[in-house]
Amino acid sequence: MKTSDFDFDLPAELIAQHPKANKSDNALLVFKQQKIADQTIKQLIDYLQEGDVLVFNNAKVIKAKLLAKNLTNNALISLNLDQQENDIWLALCKPAKKVKIDDILEISNKDNEKFLAKVIDKKNFGSIKLKFNIEGEEFFKMLDKYGEIPLPPYIKRQEDLAQKNDDLQNYQTCYASKGYAVACPTAGLHFTEDLLDKIANKGIAQAFVTLNVGAGTFLPVKSELINDHNMHQESFEIDETACNIINNAKKNQRRIIAVGTTSLRVLETVADDNGFLKPCKASTKIFITPSYQFKITNALLTNFHLPKSTLFMLVSAFIGIENAHKIYQHAISKKYRFYSYGDACLLIP
Repeated sequence: MKTSDFDFDLPAELIAQHPKANKSDNALLVFKQQKIADQTIKQLIDYLQEGDVLVFNNAKVIKAKLLAKNLTNNALISLNLDQQENDIWLALCKPAKKVKIDDILEISNKDNEKFLAKVIDKKNFGSIKLKFNIEGEEFFKMLDKYGEIPLPPYIKRQEDLAQKNDDLQNYQTCYASKGYAVACPTAGLHFTEDLLDKIANKGIAQAFVTLNVGAGTFLPVKSELINDHNMHQESFEIDETACNIINNAKKNQRRIIAVGTTSLRVLETVADDNGFLKPCKASTKIFITPSYQFKITNALLTNFHLPKSTLFMLVSAFIGIENAHKIYQHAISKKYRFYSYGDACLLIP
């Protein structure tokens, strides 16, 4: 299939720059049995049944945006950390031409506290690999002190300190607890503690996986044919508790509902041919496009995604490309809000 098959026109004013003050007011487009219903997120519970399992991604967004000084040439460098492997971090750097292999970058704060990173490799498109002089929990504590939340590139607005402080809370799910995501699993932003309690009281189970969402989630597919796209890789973990909850529901023919595309990608990566799970800690490059046969996911709650993105392709695989375009055109006509701070859709094929 061609990448252009997944293109659509989106008015810029529909790209949400801020979340709504009250999450329960977020719009919810429900696609069920080929019919569309316009609801709000507080009505989500009406579409859930006792015995269902909601699968959430509990990855925590880290303060992955840093400002550094290159000690070789004194150039100021903007860093956006991406994925980690064996304490080596991939980062997007600007301006990339001011950085070479073996350069030492210094990150400091207003109190002149500092830590260092060595450039150990340089990739295409402004990507570099970094080795920091601190590791483990101490490293994440330093990020918390020095870094900023890395908002998606399509959120373009004037920022002040109050706005940045709001984003610390707004761009994090209420159940985030593990990992090191550099982008929020945004379907989870629609949930509050109160809504989660109501869901539990209805007899709907909750299971948690962790997928460390990388910056690659925002990248459009640039190849002419989707099969030529090189999918980004992300690390994940699913533990025994989550597997047991989901497998028991599967055995009892209950619905497995993925909250977000990241949760779905973990489920479909780990599921065997019969749709059952085993605990796993690994990485995935799963690229779900039309013709993919879903093994375990029965329904999907997700936000509205970018044209020509891997996520819109996943939605097209889940409900069919014609249906995907149909509901997106409906959402645009009804002025649904798109992307991370926007509205949601519940897809029940």
